[in-house]
Amino acid sequence: MDRMLAERVLAASGAKKASLVLKNARVVNVFTAELENGDIAIEDGYIVGVGEYEGQTEIELGGSVVCPGLIDGHIHLESSMVAPGEFERSVVPHGTQAVITDPHEIANVAGAEGIRFMMERTKGLTLDVYFMLPSCVPATGLDESGAVLAAENLSPLYEEERVLGLAELMNSYGTVRADRGILDKVEEARNRNLLIDGHAPGLSGKELNAYVTAGVQSDHECSDWEEAVEKLKRGQWIMIREGTAARNLNALMPLFKEPYYHRCMLVTDDKHPGDLIRLGHLDYIIKKAISLGADPVHAVMMASFHPAQFFGLRDVGAVAPGYKANFIVVSDLNEFEVKQVYKNGKLVADNGAMKEEILAAEQRSVETPVRVGDSFHLDEIHPEDFHIKKKGNTIRVLCLTPGELTTKSLLAPWVEKEGVAPGVSLEQDIVKMAVLERHHNTGHMGLGFLGGYGLKRGAVATSIAHDSHNLIVAGTNDEDMALAANIVRKNRGGLAVVAEGKLLGELPLPIAGLMSEEPAEWVDERLEELKTQTRSLGIGDSIDPFMTLAFASLPVIPELRLNTYGLIDVEKQEIVETIISCM
Repeated sequence: MDRMLAERVLAASGAKKASLVLKNARVVNVFTAELENGDIAIEDGYIVGVGEYEGQTEIELGGSVVCPGLIDGHIHLESSMVAPGEFERSVVPHGTQAVITDPHEIANVAGAEGIRFMMERTKGLTLDVYFMLPSCVPATGLDESGAVLAAENLSPLYEEERVLGLAELMNSYGTVRADRGILDKVEEARNRNLLIDGHAPGLSGKELNAYVTAGVQSDHECSDWEEAVEKLKRGQWIMIREGTAARNLNALMPLFKEPYYHRCMLVTDDKHPGDLIRLGHLDYIIKKAISLGADPVHAVMMASFHPAQFFGLRDVGAVAPGYKANFIVVSDLNEFEVKQVYKNGKLVADNGAMKEEILAAEQRSVETPVRVGDSFHLDEIHPEDFHIKKKGNTIRVLCLTPGELTTKSLLAPWVEKEGVAPGVSLEQDIVKMAVLERHHNTGHMGLGFLGGYGLKRGAVATSIAHDSHNLIVAGTNDEDMALAANIVRKNRGGLAVVAEGKLLGELPLPIAGLMSEEPAEWVDERLEELKTQTRSLGIGDSIDPFMTLAFASLPVIPELRLNTYGLIDVEKQEIVETIISCM
């Protein structure tokens, strides 16, 4: 007989005192969507009862609210710019106890070796980290990454017990056309009875039917109410995203009501370290949703019980008998300030900080593979590499959409003015943009023009360029663009801001060109310094200068993108323009 199970049953029945009892709590009941008064009895890391209990140790809560631990159903840990241990330290005090990550950022740089590196770095953490295997490396056939992952490359990774399924199927264009390579990956996940996540902005009608028929069960790309409802009607779960770059919460607030909220969950997707430190993680989304009129209990359920149900995490997501004692304490449900975090019945974070003894117990070293730590293979860049040969009197411009990841295509006149590169028009908010292949030193480079970025002088460069993470540069002149690009190259990845031939700031990210080993506060401080510099160069407060630029090359979000192949029409999956360098 399982002696510990017997002890839990005896504690639940009251035949023995429970090891720990939290007295006088107000419990969020996720089964009835209400608050319930009572004591919480804990034995062997599990909740064994809610009611009236005595404990060997008793803690008085005085009416504080106890909620299930929060679960982020879709995130890319790499986008936090810090190593997994630092990410944990940033989010656990905010009540996050589990995340489902898609490591497709590092997979695009280092393939299966990058995925295994993330699995090793997340072992033994207080934060539970589950994985969805990247479905699209590269995102489409019109992208150039550091690795290509076919179905046979993913198959061995399914043996890892923390793998829950196949991650966001970004190539919806290929999926609905029954692309053999995509369906091979889908069929393996289905044969293993695992989940398949979606990524299909704007997909509708018969194409949506085809996408769902393939087995895609969720979507996190809905930017308006009508799209979300159509996808709900076709059986998909909707992940309401509120991250650093993409913020869809306001538009999707009606989903917090009956009958929709039962099949919705809250996710962040991509989140910069500063937002995590200053604003919070899922607790921030809950607070914002409540301020916009959401029922607080519904919001909590959408960030705990619902993702647990969707991903099949059967013993978390509720404060109820038989569930792990993973919960958070907030003094007031409407304010939702996380005071304490418990994991397996032990206090792991208190008043905004993880317990030092927890962090000390987790410390261990994991060797960084060469392919992850030395991922930049690119020759020195020269200003003349960015010179563009005039092909007509107009240029096609990739225009950003404020607050969204979608873009528009615009035709603008070719202009030549002193002090800026030919084609650049500061009056029309048009600057030059380049994407350079950095994995295999192919020399491939896409050149084009970017609208709506706000830059008035200098250049910005980043090796975070979704999803293939080539080197992306935007600038007003070729000299500054070359300088910014070379600084990132020298640092083996990261961010750089320059103007008038001078370096204004840099942030090295040597882990695959995506992450730093430094503390989150250090990364955040330098990132904020860089953002301040970009503001001085004209980029407005309403745009994240790095996260926004990072998505300008991703050829799976409409309408127009620029990558190493040139300008891509996303909906047609065609190269619509290859701009020729003068070199």
